[in-house]
Amino acid sequence: MTTLAIDPTADLQRWRTDLLRWRTGREAGLRQPHGWLTLIGLHALTATPRSIPGVPGLWWTDGDVALVRTDDADGVTDPQTRDALVGTWQRTVGEGLSTHVAAFVPAGRADEDRVVVELIRRTGRLHLRVRDPLAAARTEFASVPTHPDDPSWVLDVPVRWYDEPVEVTVGAAQHGLVHHVRLVGEIDVERDGVRHTLRLSGGHAPGSAAVLFSDEAEDLAPWRLVSIDDADRGAGTLRVDLNRTVNLPYAFSDFGTCPAPVEGNHLPFAVTAGERDPRGSAA
Repeated sequence: MTTLAIDPTADLQRWRTDLLRWRTGREAGLRQPHGWLTLIGLHALTATPRSIPGVPGLWWTDGDVALVRTDDADGVTDPQTRDALVGTWQRTVGEGLSTHVAAFVPAGRADEDRVVVELIRRTGRLHLRVRDPLAAARTEFASVPTHPDDPSWVLDVPVRWYDEPVEVTVGAAQHGLVHHVRLVGEIDVERDGVRHTLRLSGGHAPGSAAVLFSDEAEDLAPWRLVSIDDADRGAGTLRVDLNRTVNLPYAFSDFGTCPAPVEGNHLPFAVTAGERDPRGSAA
């Protein structure tokens, strides 16, 4: 059975302090010069060399690698070494991964405002994603709108771990793309007598897990994510703080390729905790 995890007499102030520190770090990450608030374009590469809007050079793919043709006048450099990239060159990346392959400074800008071109592979296809530090989403960013902090959404929930991960295919924020997700277990979340099972995926760090889900609250992006840093496989319960539910990159622009929740990961009640829709909410 889901239980409330915060003891108001002992833990509330520490919880609020930790939550504020975490949220400050979260927003600092979003403000990075080439972070998720800087996406301004997503372009699938084709077999025919073509120009990409706002990006120097000609770009195409043979299916395995991205090929690029640039000259001195394009001013394209390697994002890491800052060496000039001239002539015909190529880059590649594995499925589900991304890498910065080019950078350039638009006319009239300082070097710190250079645009970065990112190569990604999704559902077997290579795409370019363009990151501009002067994107309006970043320059106009104040904070992510959130529901009021509420300790009643910190829950200790029953967990059942799978003996082996289960791989499933899910949809994505972009039409025609899919993701392959490894499920590692499931939890039961209860609110006001309504209980529902959500399936867990493996987290980015060892010993962590995550839940991608949707719910019935208004003023939200279609789905959100909550991470669980301490996912002890030997424990029968997990602590889930739904105040730390976040938007995925797709919620901040039209150019994210984020995975959708696995089928059934919809809570039949409103989770009025965590981040709200950054493009539809009044902060």
